[in-house]
Amino acid sequence: MRILFLTHSFNSLSQRLFVELGRDGHDISIEFDINDSVTEQAVELYKPDMILAPFLKRAIPESVWSQYRCIIVHPGIVGDRGPSSVDWAIMRNEQRWGVTCLEANAEMDAGDIWASVEFPMRAASKSSLYRNEVTDAAVKAVRLTIERMQTEGYQPQALDYANPDVQGQWHCLMKQSDRVIDWQVDSTEVVLRKIRAADSVPGVKDEIAGREYYLYNAFAAEEMGDLTGEPGSIVATRDRAICLKTRDGAVWVTHLKVVKPDEQEFGFKLPATQVLAAQLQGAPEAYRVPEIPATEDQDEQVWQEIRYRQEGRVGYLHFDFYNGAMDTYQCKRLQRAVALAKQQEISVLVLMGGREFWSNGIHLNQIEAANSPAEESWQNINAMNDLCREIIDSPDQITMVAMQGNAGAGGVFLALAADRVIAHDKVVLNPHYKSMGNLYGSEYWTYLLPKRVGEEQAKTLMQNRLPVSAKSANAQGLIDQVFEGPHEAFIQQVRQLAEEIADSDISSALRDKHKQRTSDEQAKSLQIYRDEELAQMKLNFFGFDPSYHVARYHFVEKLPKARTPVYLAKHRAL
Repeated sequence: MRILFLTHSFNSLSQRLFVELGRDGHDISIEFDINDSVTEQAVELYKPDMILAPFLKRAIPESVWSQYRCIIVHPGIVGDRGPSSVDWAIMRNEQRWGVTCLEANAEMDAGDIWASVEFPMRAASKSSLYRNEVTDAAVKAVRLTIERMQTEGYQPQALDYANPDVQGQWHCLMKQSDRVIDWQVDSTEVVLRKIRAADSVPGVKDEIAGREYYLYNAFAAEEMGDLTGEPGSIVATRDRAICLKTRDGAVWVTHLKVVKPDEQEFGFKLPATQVLAAQLQGAPEAYRVPEIPATEDQDEQVWQEIRYRQEGRVGYLHFDFYNGAMDTYQCKRLQRAVALAKQQEISVLVLMGGREFWSNGIHLNQIEAANSPAEESWQNINAMNDLCREIIDSPDQITMVAMQGNAGAGGVFLALAADRVIAHDKVVLNPHYKSMGNLYGSEYWTYLLPKRVGEEQAKTLMQNRLPVSAKSANAQGLIDQVFEGPHEAFIQQVRQLAEEIADSDISSALRDKHKQRTSDEQAKSLQIYRDEELAQMKLNFFGFDPSYHVARYHFVEKLPKARTPVYLAKHRAL
């Protein structure tokens, strides 16, 4: 089928549907929902068999849905309607939720139902559920919708609230008044639900030291339950997060945003302690975590950005960075953690990343907030390069990457620094930089990428600016292996593979690795690759072309799209 995606942005759900339906053989083009006339023009140019709306913030114009079959991907069960579907599901502590594909008509979310797929709810943030359970269910529901459209005689189900099987209902947009935390009354579990239901948009408004902030990314602080303090007060900090006392425990909150920033403040998310600064005087640093947390096993239930555990001859290094972004400080900490892990008695080092993301490269929010964004960009990319080099130079271990979540830009090439790269089959990779203001890129990509896929395919990947599924990346040689199944099964498969490698003739594998690295270094040193890449990056950061700085500003400030780039809207390229 010819399918036109009409979407507010090319977000994680849209990208996953794009790669999955493309693999099914469908012809797909994308148009950002800018205004009615642009949508009408896109439809006239492409003449699709179907319009798919995976992520919209306004209604499709009647001039379009009355002429073309338009399918809305709604993140709710049958009968659920309204713009805050997952928010309300989390707040009501629903045990099951779903995704419904319905046909657009004059009434919001009330069209005929083509497919609906349900899933068990998990105690997680809205953004985590959206990237995982919602996205998986959406892929199944869209495929089922297409199959039914191609089945002669199939008729979609009309929405009928008299039907006892229709469990959903209309919900209005959730407001901040619905999200308010009452620190004296709400339990830790309720506080977590309220913050999780607002992550990553819009956050929960709360007052700290006389100022209003939006709170994001919360975790239970079970190990902090014995601390005293007034509910709602800051009782500790760790890894730039703050620990807020609840009436029956405490929660970690990693990021804040000022509600009404002044001229010296920023209206986007940053690490909590960075935003609060002076307000934190006297707040204790909880359980002072070693600067290099890779010397001993650490409790997986305790929230930390970086943690390490060891099983026999295998070391597992987890790094859970919010939204996958890695600033200069985090890169340096992780590099030191890798260096110390390599000193342990292990044969295999597995870099696990976080459940939500592997890595998305340099930290654009931190760069935008710096006194000199160009200088901070330079510091950040050099810290990323140092981390990559630390992984490449691992003569005594086989290094593995286990991608549990998506990876983009420099995060992809950080993964390629390892000897083996394994990914979950739901992972989407964006192995390119150019969509961020024509960045050239670094992280030794000019060495690592052609080595895996060849010079021509490397050029193609870097130029096309499109996402790649894990299975497609595996077929191209970009990554080594793909595991399917639930998240827990993926972790078990990674552990089994790591143990098999550790139990094998590791000395022979290490000799081959050393021989290859020596040969590569003699042909062209890593320092030369780095110098060549950074010469181009310096022009991006400090040169006369402001494209990178403009693109970064638009990205960080979440400015509405003014047009759809031609590499997505191929109907416009024609």
